[in-house]
Amino acid sequence: MASNPRKKNPSETDDNIIPLIKGRRATSYDVARLAGVSQSAVSRCFKPGSSISGKMRERVMKAAKKLEYQPNAIARGLITQRSNLVAVLVSGRLNLYYPEALFKITEQLSSAGLRALLFTVDSEEDAETVIEQAWQFQVDGVISASHMSREQYKILEKRQIPVVFFNRYFADHPNTVVYCDPAEQVSDLVEQLYELGHRRAAIIKGPEKNMVSVERTRIVTESLTRTGIEIAASVQGDFSYESGAAGFQHLQTLDGDAPTAVICINDMMAMGCMDEARFVLGLNVPADLSIVGFDGIGMGQFSSYELTTIRQPIGRMSEAAVKMIADRVDRPDQSHEKRVFEGAVIPGGSIARAPT
Repeated sequence: MASNPRKKNPSETDDNIIPLIKGRRATSYDVARLAGVSQSAVSRCFKPGSSISGKMRERVMKAAKKLEYQPNAIARGLITQRSNLVAVLVSGRLNLYYPEALFKITEQLSSAGLRALLFTVDSEEDAETVIEQAWQFQVDGVISASHMSREQYKILEKRQIPVVFFNRYFADHPNTVVYCDPAEQVSDLVEQLYELGHRRAAIIKGPEKNMVSVERTRIVTESLTRTGIEIAASVQGDFSYESGAAGFQHLQTLDGDAPTAVICINDMMAMGCMDEARFVLGLNVPADLSIVGFDGIGMGQFSSYELTTIRQPIGRMSEAAVKMIADRVDRPDQSHEKRVFEGAVIPGGSIARAPT
């Protein structure tokens, strides 16, 4: 009677075991043939948290490396009904701390097995278009650091796309939020200005409809009023360096005593204001004029500025935003939440005792 020899695993050096793969990507079936395992074993090997023996994992990974195989994310999405894409919405007029936030958010999403799809939003009309584009890409969730109306948000709710707002929120509608509240730090900084003898200050604001600008302006205004520092003027900017310079020039045209301190709603405007004061009007900062900013961007700490500012914990905020969206992608029935972070005063050389 003929013997039935036990089937041997294919040799990695036997080129006849698998046909030569040319002109196409290797598939999980190719890896399975080369490794001598089932296709489902290959799938489990590339699925985080799946149960598979170390010996089998080693065989599969060796075969995958030889074939230069990587799982097809699109094909996996068709099976799982998930795109693993998260739309990240930012304002076209980037507040200058957002590049750091974008880097952190993208990094955290990648660690969670998700990918960022970036959209810029300049107006309410743009937001509506972006929402439709995100829907076409079948994104699993949205992190929004840009303008969005309540009606537009409700469209995403209706389509069961979870949304995490970054530094903005709806006060009159349930939503999930990561937010930095700088009220305590603003109060400390304004009190420091008062102790340094400042009794008249000006504010250079950001864009009118930008929630970050509106909230910061409100907090600064309330703190100055509470402390007893007169608000000489509140001029409009747009978060840009140029608008900070233009805003300071506008302050020079106003009647009455000049302010001894200027609080700018972001660092880029503060740097524009400082350069205009120093190099155009010949003022000494901080001997003649104290200047304060927001955000704590790297350029503001250059030796030519040494800006006193309030920094947001962008790393922790970004990590929280990604965890919140990832949790809601996995479990859409989670309730809304708001995580509030505190800023930190970054002392610099841009404030001093008020001139007498």
